[in-house]
Amino acid sequence: MNHYEIVGKLIGPIQPVGDSNVDSKRLENLKAQIDLVHDLLDEIIEVRKNKSRHESSMKHMGKTADEFIKVISEMIEEYDS
Repeated sequence: MNHYEIVGKLIGPIQPVGDSNVDSKRLENLKAQIDLVHDLLDEIIEVRKNKSRHESSMKHMGKTADEFIKVISEMIEEYDS
């Protein structure tokens, strides 16, 4: 089982199905998932600040985080198009 599957089992489904009773729980799940993603992105953004460091490992991790943030930005732009 990978991290994604574990989180899915912990939080539960988030896709609405059109049943108010089911969807009210799924809305709670969605809010929990949004909170998790927010916290994870916040941490990645902190790592991103290291992209200009002189220490090789810190710089590599900062650049890796920066590349991911750029991918997220591109995903959002594609969705908004």
